[in-house]
Amino acid sequence: MIVRDRSSDRTPRPPVVVLFGGRSAEHDVSVVSGTDVAAALADAGLEVDQVLIGLAGDWWWLPAGHRRDGRSAAAYDRPGSIGASGPFGPGAALERLSTSEPRPLIFIALHGPGGEDGAIQGLLETAGLCYTGAGVAASAVGMDKALFKRTIRGCGLPVVDWLEVPAHRWAAARDAVLAELDAFASAGHDARLMVKPARLGSSVGMTLAHRPPERGPAIDHALRYDTLAIVERYIAGGRELEVAVLGNDAARLEIHGPGEILSGHEFYDYAAKYTPGLSETSTRAELEPRVRERVRDLAADAYRTIGVEGFARVDFLIASDGSVFISEINTIPGFTPISLFPALPAEDGLSYVDVCLRVVDLAIDRCREGERPMLTSQDLYR
Repeated sequence: MIVRDRSSDRTPRPPVVVLFGGRSAEHDVSVVSGTDVAAALADAGLEVDQVLIGLAGDWWWLPAGHRRDGRSAAAYDRPGSIGASGPFGPGAALERLSTSEPRPLIFIALHGPGGEDGAIQGLLETAGLCYTGAGVAASAVGMDKALFKRTIRGCGLPVVDWLEVPAHRWAAARDAVLAELDAFASAGHDARLMVKPARLGSSVGMTLAHRPPERGPAIDHALRYDTLAIVERYIAGGRELEVAVLGNDAARLEIHGPGEILSGHEFYDYAAKYTPGLSETSTRAELEPRVRERVRDLAADAYRTIGVEGFARVDFLIASDGSVFISEINTIPGFTPISLFPALPAEDGLSYVDVCLRVVDLAIDRCREGERPMLTSQDLYR
């Protein structure tokens, strides 16, 4: 079944498979994002299947027409209990997807490692499947906070100063690393340091270390989730802003926002982010016009610099003196009911469903434009 978009002259949309869950610490958030996206696309008239990647890495097909209907994310830890068929290994699952007729578009709603870092994108490309969002390279750079910071700073974009602590160095030279952190904090005139895993999102593994004795445990905590920790200067009194970006053509990007996070905790940690009512968000940050335009311009610059296509959320910190810093980019931002990414376009008249359809359409356009014959070595040496 192929559904035609009656609101435009677009070609028919293919069936969509929403892929969510995964093995990362962001599994539960992904379950909420994926099931909400699937419901929105189904309500818009598209043919939608849902595929859950379990915590063990196995793949499950949820029943046709499945809705979360208030289930907790934990209910998806045992997919068979909600009627899912499986488990399938990744190879068998990809073969099932790639041999389907018509071939579906994959809407990736996987957050964190294995979903947002280029891994699933590479698998889908190998299987010849079209998918939403950034490609392999942009996904990998965007997910790795160290690579992202190095890349955009190298292009002249503003980021907060940072140090990198690899797990092997922390294990071998703990005292030396702590001494470097002491010097780093002293140069910034503030003892507080933000410590986080380099390749994770949703504030998982993050700690605000207020005093020197808290730094070692903070690094230990971050390295529970990754082999590389990032240590940033703390921006005292900083405002947290988010911008939604949509588009494939770097010259014609759609910029929405900035919105603002008003955290219920000292910083926007996991609990502050996902506990209903604890934090507040605004889809329109109160800013001077020149600051607003600078933030929007920098969001587009960061998006273009690492080659994102489809969509992303760019996060910012604004210091009390008005300095603007790019914090990070999320190439698969949350689509939960409290996520800012799908809410920001509402200021410009786009609903949650509209945003999901826009993401699908951008993926279709990119897939169509990317179609080209595969060359073999014999072709090259004729």
